[in-house]
Amino acid sequence: MKKETITAFLVWWMMLLLPACADREAPASVSLPKKFKYADAIEKIEYSLLGEHRGESRVTVVDDQTVHVVLKFRLRDSLHQDDWRIAVVPNFTPSFHWAPHLAPSDEHIIEQHVFRSPALIAADKQRVITLIPDLDILRKGTPVRWYLDMDAPGNRLVLGMSRSRVDDHVLFVKEPGASYPADDIKIGFYLMVHEDEASITNPFRNPLKFLWSRWGHHLFEEGNPVDTELERYVERAYNWAFNTWSNSVWQEFNLNGKKVGAPVFIVNVTQSPNYPGEVNEREFRSIWNQAWFSSLRSASGLFRYARRTRNEALMEKALLTKELALSFPQTKGFFPGLIGTEMQEVEIAGQKYNRSKGWDTYYWGNSNRNPYTWNPVESPYHILDMSWTALLMLRWYDELEKDERLLEYAINYAEALIEIQSPEGFFPGWLDRETLDPMHHLNESSESSLSSTFLLKLHKLTGEERYKEAALKAIDAVAREIVPTGRWEDFETYWSCSRYGEDHLIGQKVTRNNMYKQNNFSMFWTAEALLESFRATGEQRYLELGQRTLDELLMTQASWQPPYMYVNVLGGFGVLNADAEWNDSRQSLFAELILQYGELLDMEEYSERGIAALKASFVMMYAPENPVTREQWEKVYPFFGEKDFGFMMENYGHGGRTSPEGEGMGEFTIYDWGNGAAAEAYNRILDKFGKVK
Repeated sequence: MKKETITAFLVWWMMLLLPACADREAPASVSLPKKFKYADAIEKIEYSLLGEHRGESRVTVVDDQTVHVVLKFRLRDSLHQDDWRIAVVPNFTPSFHWAPHLAPSDEHIIEQHVFRSPALIAADKQRVITLIPDLDILRKGTPVRWYLDMDAPGNRLVLGMSRSRVDDHVLFVKEPGASYPADDIKIGFYLMVHEDEASITNPFRNPLKFLWSRWGHHLFEEGNPVDTELERYVERAYNWAFNTWSNSVWQEFNLNGKKVGAPVFIVNVTQSPNYPGEVNEREFRSIWNQAWFSSLRSASGLFRYARRTRNEALMEKALLTKELALSFPQTKGFFPGLIGTEMQEVEIAGQKYNRSKGWDTYYWGNSNRNPYTWNPVESPYHILDMSWTALLMLRWYDELEKDERLLEYAINYAEALIEIQSPEGFFPGWLDRETLDPMHHLNESSESSLSSTFLLKLHKLTGEERYKEAALKAIDAVAREIVPTGRWEDFETYWSCSRYGEDHLIGQKVTRNNMYKQNNFSMFWTAEALLESFRATGEQRYLELGQRTLDELLMTQASWQPPYMYVNVLGGFGVLNADAEWNDSRQSLFAELILQYGELLDMEEYSERGIAALKASFVMMYAPENPVTREQWEKVYPFFGEKDFGFMMENYGHGGRTSPEGEGMGEFTIYDWGNGAAAEAYNRILDKFGKVK
């Protein structure tokens, strides 16, 4: 056969095969039923084949705004496929996007590890589209892990299946190697479309209501996340801190001739009375009054408990911590956030250990979670930390005892604070420790919300209008510049363990997701300040914006119990859209605010979410009352025993992975951001709302 004839035959054969090949590679599609009222809001829904299988699609109209889409692939043989995805393409160009995590490149995904209240939201001024994974399918277990993805420039809301690895701290990147067994493979989601003004104004309310009513409420009614009298956990926390672990936890010393005391900032498992080796302190020995770790906050809870139980010994400890807070020196009204000791490295049997030199070597410092230095001695004053401590002083004065020194200390700070407010209304982030001049980061951020709450509280106690005016000016700036775009940036967003973006994202959105790197701490401060602004003025706009902000915060709360979480997580909170914690200790701080909104708006969902948040605050405690958690602890630390009851890690799954063998359990307790903080929240809520059921 001639060469030309052979070439022509091959070309003819390839052309014959091409349609079949192209058909096998082309994506399949799902059509929405015409009876679905808002079908025209969706341009198309297309998905990739699984191997050569197109699968079967089923679309069910749930209600006027919601459809349920399920795909099923019947595999006769096992197959390997690195990635599978289904994409919803809106029939408009959204101006607003929300996703539970960042996926800054085509290789990044929103892995199911961070599916707390999982949803993708895209909206413009006319409509909102929301995609929610079918958690009923997911909770039964799947052969390949699911993910979400938000491709804003490509206008695609994606649900997929792939293996992944943890990247940075903490993002997720797709990895090859996914394998499917010979079985029925199902995946599905709910798609919601709303065009009413309320949904456009607050795009978070509908998905939250849907998630809680379908999954969270029933778990809550069954007794999740804990079904034990919370008072028992409080007793364990205080027994741990002031009895079985007291040699490591309780710090008592003289400061300028005055006796003071407080639980230490942090302890780890090497300080357990049951640990068989030498003590190795994790960080410098210190006591903090900072936005996270507040010894004064914990002491207020101890005060409430000691008053209720008539425990004089614990009352003395609470008052010693108050004395310590009042001992922090003020410089023109401003004051440091921690007191620490010098540390040293000691060698024992050829091994080196970190130890404190003792309180005779004390120094005043500030939080080293900042953009400038890790050295607490050199760290600048942080307005946020000072406003939080001053607010706690006012709450102690108002609710616990009329110690005039607390009010005077707070007024002294407030006078300095209002002098540095910007013309736009914001308060600066940090002040130079020597000059007291504003520094260069977060000078127009949502951290100002906490200062607003502080000043409103001071106005309520003193009647001084200047404080109210400054407070409303600050929250108006946050409402105008921060809330609409979700620019929830604060010290924790970039300068804690998750530092992704500190070199290029500050004040900038991740283009691919049309979202800022966000921290829910900022949402909490702002929702609280807006609520207090409503109470101070009666203006409905503050309450409406406050609820929207609260709902954005609640999108970071667990609304279900995933099968791949090996402790109870309902009601617990995550932190960032670039980190991986569950059951983070901040839930104890958030709980009362959620309950306040629930009471004011008469919303049962908020009440249940608030109680669930409070209960979740005790889930990570090593205690007989938490048998599932206890089993995880003992798999990791088999030397744990009765004297360790009360030990509690601040969160779960922080590294982006969990396992039945105990991965994700951590190795330390921060009393002021763990068991002591949870106990404080319980005692405060008990005093204000009565016994939690």
